[in-house]
Amino acid sequence: MRVFDPHIHMTSRTTDDYRRMAAAGVRSVVEPAFWLGQPRTNPGSFGDYFDSLLGWEPYRASQYGVRHHATLALNPKEANDPRCKGVLDLLPHYLEKDGVVAVGEIGYDSMTPAEDEAFAAQLDLAREFGLPALVHTPHRDKAAGTRRTLDVVAASGIEPGRVAVDHLNEVTVAAVKDSGCWTGFSIYPETKMSPPRMVSILQEYGIERVLVNSAADWGHSDPLLTVATGQAMLDAGFSADDVDRVLWRNPIEFYAQSGRLDLSELPEPEATFAGSSVKRGGS
Repeated sequence: MRVFDPHIHMTSRTTDDYRRMAAAGVRSVVEPAFWLGQPRTNPGSFGDYFDSLLGWEPYRASQYGVRHHATLALNPKEANDPRCKGVLDLLPHYLEKDGVVAVGEIGYDSMTPAEDEAFAAQLDLAREFGLPALVHTPHRDKAAGTRRTLDVVAASGIEPGRVAVDHLNEVTVAAVKDSGCWTGFSIYPETKMSPPRMVSILQEYGIERVLVNSAADWGHSDPLLTVATGQAMLDAGFSADDVDRVLWRNPIEFYAQSGRLDLSELPEPEATFAGSSVKRGGS
């Protein structure tokens, strides 16, 4: 099983996580910029963070045979802090860099006017730079937040197929699928989605334009729940090709729209990394 995790916050994870992920078949990841837990007080702190996502983190991942890309944005939660508004002026400098495969995470946390403004502005940046957009739906009042999200996406003029609406569940999936946007699901140990729930959604709605991620971060999360979801799919009767479509080819199809996705010279999924040579193969 080969896995591309399209939404994981490796800045919050340990090097041991990279080892476990590589051994389990996780060969590529996309790390979206997000709230680090401690409020940032000026745009310069975002610049340092973006530099880390484009420099240190890809290097750290490469030591364990994992390819790392990033999405960059002013996240919805910190869009409410006026001290961070200057990040919107900083972003164009970073969105033209190699390794940036989307604008994100953008969208809603509390559905405030400040979030409306930042969301619309960053959808405009996605169009300007020819990048897809990764959209965060709020954890509270998710149904209303998803409807509002789809209204803003439609008003922006961005092609729906270039937008992934993430953190969905059984209540919100149909509206997003009908909109033409990609549907994103985060698999968590206790909250959000579980592997069995994800399998049920795939059985009902199909495997096209679906992104399954771990969204693992500094909270209670597990970077191997993508792998667990793949196994749950097999146990439920999905084919190995279906699993490969959901966990590998779908995220490639979405992020390849950036023109910057580089999966050359990735190791084979059965390769080991502890004191042995890595077999190289194409993708």
